[in-house]
Amino acid sequence: MQTKLTDLLQIKYPIIQAPMFLVSNTAMVTEAMKSGIAGCVPALNYRTLDGLRSAIKELKAAKVTGGSFGFNLIVNKSNTKYKGQLEVICEEGCDFIITSLGSPEETINQAHKSGIKVFCDVVDLKFAKKVEALGADAVIAVNNKAGGHRGDKSPEDLIRTLSLNCNIPIISAGGVGCKADIDKMIEYGAEGVSVGSPFIASEEASVTEAYKQACVDYGAGDIVMTERISGTPCTVINTPYVQKIGTKATWVEHLLNKNRRLKKWVKMIRFAIGMHATKHAATKATYKTVWVAGPSIEYTKAILPTKDIIKKLIN
Repeated sequence: MQTKLTDLLQIKYPIIQAPMFLVSNTAMVTEAMKSGIAGCVPALNYRTLDGLRSAIKELKAAKVTGGSFGFNLIVNKSNTKYKGQLEVICEEGCDFIITSLGSPEETINQAHKSGIKVFCDVVDLKFAKKVEALGADAVIAVNNKAGGHRGDKSPEDLIRTLSLNCNIPIISAGGVGCKADIDKMIEYGAEGVSVGSPFIASEEASVTEAYKQACVDYGAGDIVMTERISGTPCTVINTPYVQKIGTKATWVEHLLNKNRRLKKWVKMIRFAIGMHATKHAATKATYKTVWVAGPSIEYTKAILPTKDIIKKLIN
């Protein structure tokens, strides 16, 4: 399974363990590296810059040949910690950064000075060409099968379009739960895949057993889109609580979102409230179960060690 991604990151298999808010941690990434793939953690999973710095040092000490690690950065104004996080990552070093939700220009410039590769989330050709022009090393093609904030194009459509028009590697994100799915994405033209939802039900994941068990008990048909978390459509498991509160933004939010001056602030407030609710559901016993996941939980049949989930993906 040698591809441009395995060459870029010096890994055995063209798989990135996707960064997931609240779920990903150093234990998961360490197991990913030991299994010959890359692992990534959202910088926002650490409340302080010292916590982020400690995580980088821990992963550097755990790194093995054939494994690779990186961090995900939210690069728009909603992330007030962005500048400090970028500085710490560049000071301490890692193999790659994945950027989301904003212009990656500053990240690319600073990371490249430190020898760190930058992969950028994109959902269409327009943004893929923009980040390519800025010097991105690869794009993460987020399709309509991804968990969390997803794109609107099918994996095949998005990968084929980007691979025909871009000169940097395409890494497909969304819709991968087994080896056959990986083969499909590579056949479409991807150089690798980013896999998230199957790892929620890992023994190492930093979420409640109830959240993990939900990924076992529910399937692809139970995934719905909601506007109630961040203001931007996001995929969640359709629990009784989600059914109760509904998936559409309130009429007040719709009204405020039409106001050009207030829109940015409304989104930031909605994002903060939504992230707090998601954190509460993921880390504490609560009936307010807003659990983010993608349709690839269809293949999740048990809570397993990370290394066993990876074996299922590569065998």
